[in-house]
Amino acid sequence: MPSSPPPCRAIAAKHDRLFVVLRGPTRGWPLSADGLDEILDGVRRRTGLPKLKCHQLRHTCRTRLREAGMALEAVQAQAGHRSVESTRIYIHLANTWLVEQYLQASAAIDADRAES
Repeated sequence: MPSSPPPCRAIAAKHDRLFVVLRGPTRGWPLSADGLDEILDGVRRRTGLPKLKCHQLRHTCRTRLREAGMALEAVQAQAGHRSVESTRIYIHLANTWLVEQYLQASAAIDADRAES
């Protein structure tokens, strides 16, 4: 018998906002800029990163999406950029990821040669 899906933090809302308040009397309402600042203040305290900015998270998100295999054009669309060059500015690929990509491509090339 299949197990039930894990609990979801989704909240039924009467708006189209992606980020919502998860606790308290305004649960389910759109997250405000002040609310996001409050969350970031907590993250700064817990991580010891006093200069962490919300915009840095945008860079991290785009990088992680690309490293997870999302096509650059899809990352561009998700970010709402008109130009793929703008998207490239947000992506900071780790050397380990680049090496992994090279090794995968090299193996694919070798496999093609072996079949020929």
